[in-house]
Amino acid sequence: MSRILKHPILKAARQESITFYFEDRAISALPGEMISSALFAAGIRVFGHHPRDGSPQGIYCANGQCSQCMVRVDGVPMKACMTPARQGMHVQPMNGLPVLPRVQPASHSEPIEVIKTDVLILGGGPAGLSAAAELGRAGAKVVLVDDKAALGGKLVLQTHRFFGSVHAVHAGTRGIDIGVRLAEALEAFECVDVWLNSTALAVFSDRNVGILKGDRYVLVKPEALLVATGAREKALTFSGNTLPGVYGAGAFQTLVNRDLVRAADRLFIVGGGNVGLIAGYHALQAGIEVVGLVDALPQCGGYKVHRDKLARMGVPIYTSHTVLSAEGKDCVESVTIGAVDDTFRPIPGTEQSFACDTLLIAVGLDPVDEFARAGEAHGLRTYSAGDAEEIAEASAAIFSGRITGRRIARELKLTDEQIPEAWTRTAEILKSRPGEVVPRSEHASPMDVDSLDALRGTVFPVFHCTQEIPCNACSSVCPQGLIHIDPSDIRKVPEYLSESLGRACIGCAKCLAICPGLAITLVDWRANGEKPLVLIPYEFPVDTLQPGQEVVVLDVEGEVLGSVPVVSIAPTPGRDGTAIVKVEAAPTIAQQIAGVRVQAPWVGEPLPTALEPLGDEAIVCRCERVTAGEIRARIRSGFRDMNQIKAVTRAGMGACGGKTCNPLIQRIFREEGIAPDDIVPSVPRPLFVEVPLRAFAGKVQDEGEC
Repeated sequence: MSRILKHPILKAARQESITFYFEDRAISALPGEMISSALFAAGIRVFGHHPRDGSPQGIYCANGQCSQCMVRVDGVPMKACMTPARQGMHVQPMNGLPVLPRVQPASHSEPIEVIKTDVLILGGGPAGLSAAAELGRAGAKVVLVDDKAALGGKLVLQTHRFFGSVHAVHAGTRGIDIGVRLAEALEAFECVDVWLNSTALAVFSDRNVGILKGDRYVLVKPEALLVATGAREKALTFSGNTLPGVYGAGAFQTLVNRDLVRAADRLFIVGGGNVGLIAGYHALQAGIEVVGLVDALPQCGGYKVHRDKLARMGVPIYTSHTVLSAEGKDCVESVTIGAVDDTFRPIPGTEQSFACDTLLIAVGLDPVDEFARAGEAHGLRTYSAGDAEEIAEASAAIFSGRITGRRIARELKLTDEQIPEAWTRTAEILKSRPGEVVPRSEHASPMDVDSLDALRGTVFPVFHCTQEIPCNACSSVCPQGLIHIDPSDIRKVPEYLSESLGRACIGCAKCLAICPGLAITLVDWRANGEKPLVLIPYEFPVDTLQPGQEVVVLDVEGEVLGSVPVVSIAPTPGRDGTAIVKVEAAPTIAQQIAGVRVQAPWVGEPLPTALEPLGDEAIVCRCERVTAGEIRARIRSGFRDMNQIKAVTRAGMGACGGKTCNPLIQRIFREEGIAPDDIVPSVPRPLFVEVPLRAFAGKVQDEGEC
C-alpha cells in the first residue's frame, strides 16, 4: 500500500503531513484524512481482532455503515473510516473488548435546540443537491444534512465521464466535476443552509429528526422530509468473506479516488454491474493490476461499453461464475471462483484460484430507506429521491432530485410551476436499464475497406457502442452535425450522416474526447500511404507510451488484432485527462480497433491448482461473527422470527444494527424455501446510527477531547 503520486485524472496536492501513532508506530496522515486511509497508505490493513474468535478485522464499507474498522482513539472506540486523524493522537487496535478510560465530566452543557424549517434534506449527493437547488429557486427554507466534509456524495469518487443527456445532467463530464457544479449552484440561495460533518440519527414519533451537527445534538422539525441518502452495498457470504482485503466498491473508490491511496496491488472483482466494471477501470488508472472479474449472470449486467472498455484493457471477465472463497491468514492472499449452472449453483470441477490481495464486492445496492420508512410511519410528510427511492445511475438521481424538489415546492404551496412532462420523460429514460445490442453494421461508419481509393483523403469516426443506453454526448459536440442520436429517445445508438448530409468529418476528435465509454475511434486516410492512422482515446498517463513503440490493439470484445506502432500521443485541448493515441494500422483491422491493451495477459492467469472452499463457515453477521451454518441450523429447527434468531445467535446485535446481515439472513430463508410471508422481520433500532449518549444531554466536549 502507498500513496498515488501519478494519476491521469486526479492531481495529488502536496500538503504538510501530521503524525499520529498506531500501536506506538508513527503514522503520517494528510490534514483531514480519515484514520483508515492513513493506515492503508502505511500498509496496515488489520485494524484489530474480533473478541469472539480472534479473527482479523479491517475496512469494509468506508462509509460508516458497518463496524469492521473500529479502533480505539485515545481509549475511545471510534470508526476509523469516519474519524479524521489528529496530530499526536494514539490509536490502538480493537483486540477484544476495550477497557474504557475514565471519562472527565464535560466542560458544559447546552439546551437541545429545536430548529424549524420548510424542508429537511438528508444527503448531499446528486439527488439531494438537485432538490435543494430546485427548492431554493422556490424560496423554500431548507436544511441539507450530510455526514461528509464535502458535498457531492458518491460523485466525489467518480473520475469517469457520465452518460445521459448533455443539457439535462452534464453527460460527458466527469462525476467529480458534476459534484462541484451541483454544490456551487447552491451558493446562490441564502435560504438553503448546508450542514456538513453532520449525521442524521433517527426520525421520532413527534416528527422531529435527530441530527448530530458536528459534536452537538439538535432536533430539526421540518414541514417536509426529503430522504436522499443513497444506497448501501449488498454483501455476499462465502468462506473468508470477512478477511481484511475483502471490501466493497465504495470503500475501494474512497481510498483510491478520494484519498489517492493505492489500496491494492492485485485486485479481483465480484460483480459485473456498472459499479464493478467502473471500479476495475479506476483500479487500472491507479496502477493496480486487475486479475479478473466474475458475474453470476450469463452476461454482465452493466453497460456493454463499460464491459468492453475493461476487456480491451486486458482484464479477463468470467460470466456464469461466482466467488467460492477468499483465502489467507490475516489478509486476502488468493480467491477461488467456479462456474454456476442455470440455478446459480456452483458446478463441481470448475474451480480456479487466483493470487490477489484484494477482493472487491460489487453485487448490487440496497436503498438507505430507513429514514423514509420512519418518517412515513410517524405521519411526517416524507419524500425520497435518487437511490433511496430507486436504484439507478447517478445521472438519473440528478433528475430525480430536481423533480422531487419541484413536487415538494408545489405541495408546500411555495410555487405553482408544474412539473413539465418532458422532465418525467427524461427521468424515465435516464432510469432505464441497458437495452438491445444493435448489430454494428447498422450504425457504424459505412466505409468499405476494400475500396482503398475511395477512402484516401477521408477521415471518419467508428462507433464501438452497440447497446441502447441513454447518452447523447457525441452528437452534442460534433461541429459538422454529422452524428445523430434521436433527440426524443437518447437511448438510440449514434448514426453517422456524412453521406446523406453531403458534409465530411474534419477529424477534430471532439467526439472521442467526450465519449464516456471511450467507444469512438477515428480512421484517418488523409496522409499519403497504404496504411491509415487510427486515433484512440486513452485515459492513462501519456508517458506510458512513446512514438515508435509497438502496442497491442484489441477489438471491441477484447480480442487481439495485432501489434501496431504508435505515431503520437497527446492530451486533448480542454478535455483534462483524456489523451489521443495515433497508431498506424493495416486497412483490414483499422475499423475494428477499439483500444490499446494496458495490462499484460499473465496478470489474469490462475494458480496451477484450485484451492478447496469451505461451506457453512461463511460469516453472515460481521459484528458478532455468526456463520451461515448457525443461521441455517436455526431456520431448519423451525425459527421463522428474525428477532428470535437475533436473541439466540446475536446476529444483528452488533454495532451496525443489522444493516449488513439482515438482508443475508433473509436470503438464507429464501434458499431454505421459506415464504416471505412466513418470516417475522427484525425490529429496527430507534436510532439508525451510533451516537455518544452525552449528545442527548446536550453535553459539549472541549476541542481535542473524544
